[in-house]
Amino acid sequence: MSSDFTTVIGKVFLVGAGPGDPGLITVRGAECLAQADLVLYDGLVNPILLRLTKGICERTARTRRDDAVIVTQAEINGRLISEAQAGRTVVRLKGGDPYIFGRGGEEAVALHEAGIPFEVIPGVTAATGAGEYAGFSFTHREISSAVAFVTGHEDPSRQESRLDYQALAAFPGTLVFYMGLSRLREICETLQGAGMQKSVPAAVVCQVSLPSQRVVEGTLETLPTLAAGQNLKPPSLIVIGECVRLRAQLSWFENLPLFGVSIGVTRPEEQAEDVAQQIVRMGGEPVLMPLIEVGPVDQHHQTEIARVVRQLDRFQWLVFTSVNGVAEFFRHLHDAKLDTRCLGKAQIAAIGPSTAEKLRAFGVIADVVPSEYRAEALAKSLQSRVRGKTMLWVRGSRGRDVLPQMLTDVGALFAQLVVYENRDIDKLTPEIERRLKAGTLDWIGLSSPSIARRFAQLLKTSGIAATELQTRIATISPVTSAAAAESGLIVSAEATVSTWNGILHAIERSRS
Repeated sequence: MSSDFTTVIGKVFLVGAGPGDPGLITVRGAECLAQADLVLYDGLVNPILLRLTKGICERTARTRRDDAVIVTQAEINGRLISEAQAGRTVVRLKGGDPYIFGRGGEEAVALHEAGIPFEVIPGVTAATGAGEYAGFSFTHREISSAVAFVTGHEDPSRQESRLDYQALAAFPGTLVFYMGLSRLREICETLQGAGMQKSVPAAVVCQVSLPSQRVVEGTLETLPTLAAGQNLKPPSLIVIGECVRLRAQLSWFENLPLFGVSIGVTRPEEQAEDVAQQIVRMGGEPVLMPLIEVGPVDQHHQTEIARVVRQLDRFQWLVFTSVNGVAEFFRHLHDAKLDTRCLGKAQIAAIGPSTAEKLRAFGVIADVVPSEYRAEALAKSLQSRVRGKTMLWVRGSRGRDVLPQMLTDVGALFAQLVVYENRDIDKLTPEIERRLKAGTLDWIGLSSPSIARRFAQLLKTSGIAATELQTRIATISPVTSAAAAESGLIVSAEATVSTWNGILHAIERSRS
């Protein structure tokens, strides 16, 4: 008797996440994350990469760090197999490259023996990342024609080392030891005992490609002592060879304008991606800490929107004062099966370049964008044009009343349409609270008066006095600075251009 039911086997993707910088994942790796049902990720993986997936994400850790639950390799292998047998698409996201000191080979063997389909997606291994981000050219035709990748942490159950230190000491090129920070002195002394000259240049690289990257340089003899007092933390690599001498000429990452700076991004989470990427590109650490969230309006407003979007030809001007307003307006337009043709001959005003760019994405070019990106400047740029004209302000549930006051005063026929709701975040996350209290968050960007006021309220809720805050504050505009000051916050930098890029450049200027 045959069955009509066929077991559907899923597939496992062993994906290399790169050494830390989220931009170093491959295009194929990002594609796999996008289609994953489950992501099992190593503790060394940058959590920003998890934004690329809609699947369930679970962290695995084989060593104790922070409060991570220890998961053995056998448990990981078993989980990969069982999840695939249940028909799921599983991504095993691994720091660096899956097969270079990443135990990916062990996982692949287990999958093969269980009959599970799998695919391996290479990643930028830590050594390659260290070379390019710390300024070491491991191979150089005038210095070295070979490079050896060596484990600094062998199987602890093995009584004798598999490494031939006599051969390594005589190796005609660069040596790169993975995971050797705790054995730095032992490795350096063993190489010297095997015949390597104590004057050979050597370095330790920690947290490679991240804003927390640290490099300590010395020689085979001096490096252990130099590194001992530096509070270095894994993951790390030890680089030994003449290439270390080139670092002063080849280092670029540590010269980026925001290198080593952590910046709290207070935008709603779904809008933080572009800012986070820009911070990473400038060498900083983005810390997502939304203080408000954007949500749909209630049924009353839904009914009003449905009515107004079918009468848009009544309006001679449409005014947009946020990216959210643009996105939600066009979403409601499309829900009503309408498109830009229903705008008729209406002229369009945008409060700033970000809003204008969002309009352009929907095929609409703003007629007016003020030189100063604030409501007062927008109103002034419109006053001479809108006397006796019908205007519709597309807005959120909260906002200043500057526009209606200034434009009705000059005779504009002004209407408002609320297309989204701003909701306050109830409290800071435990991680953000911890960093604020410890002073390990360098900056916070405040991009509106309401966000400034909300941040001050959340500080009080968390028992943090604004006057004792070690984190510095950067604002997007004078109006936001005023709201911050009124709330007891000290502003250390203010954008000259009222955009998030303006906030980042204000932070950059404050460091020079």
